[in-house]
Amino acid sequence: MRDIDYSNYYWQDDKVRLRAIEAEDWESCYISGFDTPARRLLECAIELPPTISGAKKFAEENADFSSTNGRIMFTIEILNGESIGGINLNSIDERNGTFSIGIVIDKEHRGKGYGTRAMKILLKYAFLERRLNKFNDYVLEGNEGSARMMQKLGCIQEGVRRQVVYINGQYLDFILFGLTKDEFIEKQNEI
Repeated sequence: MRDIDYSNYYWQDDKVRLRAIEAEDWESCYISGFDTPARRLLECAIELPPTISGAKKFAEENADFSSTNGRIMFTIEILNGESIGGINLNSIDERNGTFSIGIVIDKEHRGKGYGTRAMKILLKYAFLERRLNKFNDYVLEGNEGSARMMQKLGCIQEGVRRQVVYINGQYLDFILFGLTKDEFIEKQNEI
């Protein structure tokens, strides 16, 4: 394949790029399944042990934006082409203009701002291309990294849903966050 000129590519900034999941991404999906603390924060549950066949099935079912579960799934990579996680646009309600985003960054790449950058790209798409108006999401109690990312993005803490998930012998809260299109645009102009 010839070299690609990414200099005018919508789906990247100067550190990260979003691309379609490929069937070959199964291996990173499988490996990330062993990061129990991250999976617990993402799925709000303890998952069964990962399997190679399950990882391959996930990658195949979501490759090339073929997901049938209402999610638009991406792989996040740094500009050298190394996969560092995944992100998806989900819970899209076209009538009311609302949506959510799910994201996971591989352990060795956390805390470097990659997740925030990927979120900005997907928020820009949702607000400015899909005409959606309100990003709604939650962070599981104790997920300090994701809460900080929401605040950096300009999200407002809108409330707490108390004791909604049971994990590791205790009930935990959802911290609710929201961001409107106008707030997003205003925040981008500040940067």
